[in-house]
Amino acid sequence: MLAVKGLNQFYGGSHTLWDVDLSVPAGALMCVMGRNGMGKTTLLKCIMGLLPVTSGSVTFDGVDLFKCRAEERARVGIGYVPQGREIFSHLTVEENLSVGLGIRKNGARTIPPRIFNLFPVLKQMLNRRGGDLSGGQQQQLAIGRALVLEPKLLILDEPTEGIQPNIVHEIGDIVLRLNKEEGLAVLLVEQKLPFARRVASEFCILSNGRRVAEGEIGELTDEVVRAHLSV
Repeated sequence: MLAVKGLNQFYGGSHTLWDVDLSVPAGALMCVMGRNGMGKTTLLKCIMGLLPVTSGSVTFDGVDLFKCRAEERARVGIGYVPQGREIFSHLTVEENLSVGLGIRKNGARTIPPRIFNLFPVLKQMLNRRGGDLSGGQQQQLAIGRALVLEPKLLILDEPTEGIQPNIVHEIGDIVLRLNKEEGLAVLLVEQKLPFARRVASEFCILSNGRRVAEGEIGELTDEVVRAHLSV
């Protein structure tokens, strides 16, 4: 489904991603891990067209994403929830969810009921401004906004950051439900090891912009954690 090959990226004179390869097959739940500043968010932004790429390729369902502008990548079936959520704080919950309706392929102009089945709290707060929600509620809103597009791949950047433990568990339940029941492929960046081990089927570790380990989540042993993730 998603194939990243030989990706190189620079910030000014700094080489941030080095020949990164990453594959997310249909139905996979891939977790990208690594210490702070190792290139995880940079990788996601390159996939979404938010940062320039020096060399390499990114394809999704056979589509060359380098030929698509950033705003067009949602139309090919990718939902993206950035780090920090980036909801529209002055818009209501309903307005935030409605932002993506114009991109839906079937032309529907109403918020899919499944969004409220997944996140009942959003239905209760439709008229509340996004900026007035708690951190956990904002994260649910951000995920719901991405799901309005009915993507084939959901990309989540640090979905548990700054969120209370009970909401973290709920988000994990929803990610697993989307993956197992609906076959939605998921690519997430995550720092919390218990969350990653609970939800992911596969992992990839970046260190200094290079892929240094990968495998099925059961292969994320304590030895691998000490070598590449412990601080």
